[in-house]
Amino acid sequence: MLDNLKKYHLILASNSPRRKELLSGLGVDYEVRTLPGVDESYPDTLQGADIPLYISREKAEAYRSMLKDNELIITADTIVWLDGRVLGKPHDREDALQMLRAMSGRTHEVYTGVCLTTCDWQRCFSAGTEVRFATLSEEEITYYVDRFCPMDKAGAYGVQEWIGYIGVEHIEGSYFNIMGLPVQRLYQELKKL
Repeated sequence: MLDNLKKYHLILASNSPRRKELLSGLGVDYEVRTLPGVDESYPDTLQGADIPLYISREKAEAYRSMLKDNELIITADTIVWLDGRVLGKPHDREDALQMLRAMSGRTHEVYTGVCLTTCDWQRCFSAGTEVRFATLSEEEITYYVDRFCPMDKAGAYGVQEWIGYIGVEHIEGSYFNIMGLPVQRLYQELKKL
């Protein structure tokens, strides 16, 4: 599958173990390449899905001048959106606890922006998934934060971990998008190349 990618050297610009796992699941050969200190700030006028789409474009631009003619780089960014604000990666334990308390018993959105970039062209898209959490007890929230260390995850949780098993009541959209890469949509976009 995806024989059309043979003309490209595919690069994933992410250290995320979840993105690596998901891209590997497509059965494509790729290299991981990351740059330290890529700016992930965004204009405060952006809302929802526009935020990770903007950041994924900015990440792609950081790599573009280094790309060789046959290289195709995949950049992505994921956010959790609740009450008109971003819940990014928590700064510390208390921040993680606060995020999970805020999402308890409520629905939030997870948005991922993805860019496919070469020296000559760029194709970007975003995916959104609604996630409804059950009401979580303080004991459940603390248990998760202390045992699973969700500091590297948007919204302070990994849907594929214990909190997803016990807390996610309903999902509308791509499960894999919640993990950080909407692989079904990515596959469709790669097929078009």
